[in-house]
Formats: sequence, C-alpha cells, structure tokens
Amino acid sequence: MTDPRDFDDNSDFDDDEFETHPYDSLTPDTVLNAVESLGYQTDARILPLNSYENRVYQVGIEDETPIIAKFYRPQRWSIEQILEEHQFAQELVDVEVPVVPATANSDGKTLHEWQGFQFAVYERKGGHAPELDNLDHLLVIGRLMGRMHALSKTKEFSHRPALDIESFGEQSRTFLLENQFLPKELETAYDTLTRDLIAQIRTAFSNFPAKSIRLHGDCHPGNILWRDDSAHFVDLDDARSGPAVQDLWMLISGDRNQQTLQMSEILEGYQQFCDFDFTELNLIEPLRTLRIMHYSAWLARRWTDPAFPHNFPWFNSQRYWAEHILELREQLSAMQEPALTLF
Repeated sequence: MTDPRDFDDNSDFDDDEFETHPYDSLTPDTVLNAVESLGYQTDARILPLNSYENRVYQVGIEDETPIIAKFYRPQRWSIEQILEEHQFAQELVDVEVPVVPATANSDGKTLHEWQGFQFAVYERKGGHAPELDNLDHLLVIGRLMGRMHALSKTKEFSHRPALDIESFGEQSRTFLLENQFLPKELETAYDTLTRDLIAQIRTAFSNFPAKSIRLHGDCHPGNILWRDDSAHFVDLDDARSGPAVQDLWMLISGDRNQQTLQMSEILEGYQQFCDFDFTELNLIEPLRTLRIMHYSAWLARRWTDPAFPHNFPWFNSQRYWAEHILELREQLSAMQEPALTLF
C-alpha cells in the first residue's frame, strides 16, 4: 500500500470538478503543441512522469536537454495561487536555496495557457531519493530546510491556503461519510473514531500553538532529489502555510529511538540557519493523523479520474477501510504518547 507521506496533496475541493475527467483532452499532441507555443522545437518524445494530481511530462527538445512540462489540474488552484507558488520558488532560488523554479519566458511569464490548461515548464534536474537512514543526508537536508524556512518567515502567503484541521480533518471525514465510501458496517466505527481524533488534534493545537509560516507543504522523500553529495527540492505545488515541523516530520520513520535520532540530526542542521520551536514536536502525530485522513479523502475525491483506479487498485475495498480504521486507532494511541525528546 502506498505510504501517505508520498502522495500529491489536494487543496481546495470543488465537488463539481469530479463529474468529468479533466485530463481527457490532454493528448500527446496537446502537450507538444503547448510546449511549442513557447518557442521550443520538440522532437516529439514524451515521457509521462509519476504525478497523479497534475500531469507532468518530460518533453524532448531538438538538440537540447529535455524539459519538464507540468499541466495543472483544472479548477484546483487559482492563477493567483499558482503564481504565488512560482514566486516562492524564485525567492528561494534568489537566496541560493536549491529548488527547481518554473522557467520564465522572454516576457517574464512562468504560467502559460493552452486549450484550457494552465501549464509551466521546468529545467530537468536529475537525482535520486535521499537515504533517510544516512545521518549525513539528514544533516544536509536539515540545513537546506533551515535555509528555506529562514526565507519563509520573511513574509506570508496572500493566496495559498493553510494546513488546518477543518480542511484536512473535518472536510475529509465529511466527504467520505456523505458520499458513502465506507462499507456500511464500518461507518459508525469511522464516524466515532474520527470525531475522537479531531477532538484530540484540536486539543494538541490549542495546547501547543505554533507560528504559521510558508511551507514546502509536501516534503516527503520523493520531493527531495540527492545528487553530488547535496540535495534539491522539487514540486512546490502544495506550498501552504503551517507549522515548521510539517516540513520535517515526513523525513523520519521507524521506531521511537530511530525517529529521535533522525529528528535530532535534522534539527542540528536546521538550527544552523533557523530557530526551531521544540514544542512543535508535540504536533507530529496530530499532523500525521490529519495527513492520513486527508489521503483517503484525496483518493476518494479523485476516484473518477481514470489514473486513480489504475494506480491505486487496492483503494476502496473492504480490506482497505478496515486497515485504515486500524491505522487511525493506532494514531489515537500515538497522540497520547509523549512527544519526542531529542538528544
């Protein structure tokens, strides 16, 4: 089963959006024509990349390095929200934080339109996922994240949403229950359990209020590429406001001792460039719980997109929902445990 840390996160929901398949008209010719409308001469080679929320392709360019073309899911983000993502990436590049920004054309535009699709192009940057059991890798990533957040704190988003209990928790449970995704015999268990979870999450956020800053928003290992003893961030599509620890907790795994060691290494690097409020460690399990809840709702909301039944065939089965409820019960217990105590 896919790790919920590794999904393309969902933002504001429009239920009417899911009555049709927004990518039905995004044919290979459409992709090539869109890219060529920017002045590129393609060689007609297209390689779909691993993305479900948007559609992302490597497009071959005559006698040059291929580029990456990203077609935003229609109606998901407003133009202002997309441009704010692009601006955030460029701000990071300007202070030499290694991210991959959208490429501007000669007029300085980074967002383009073709046959109803908003799209952007990017330089292709290679690399592989970091080794999260390698403490040296975690130290380097911690430094980069500290540099990112130091810049993040200098201003606020005007258009991007916040990571909050309402959108990630309440709306997720409501959508699943109202649209009868759960088997009938599991609805009551899910309803009761998620009410208890959200109540506990609210208590945690009330007891440990955190400053909201601009975040990468989806900083799982797949969105960090390692190359030549360093790393760079990709895919700021889910950039939003929230507590700093949201960009850190998805980089730790294993038992409590392993997570303690990993987070200690990350924060050693992080604090070389940015202060960290250690009370935010109390929010790791509440944030993990929100992401797990949100992940199931994301799959459900996208189930009419043909890519989802194909790539997530295990979803929406009796076994999936039984295991999901068990995972949420484990999270209820995890949230009652003390926060990590670092070295």
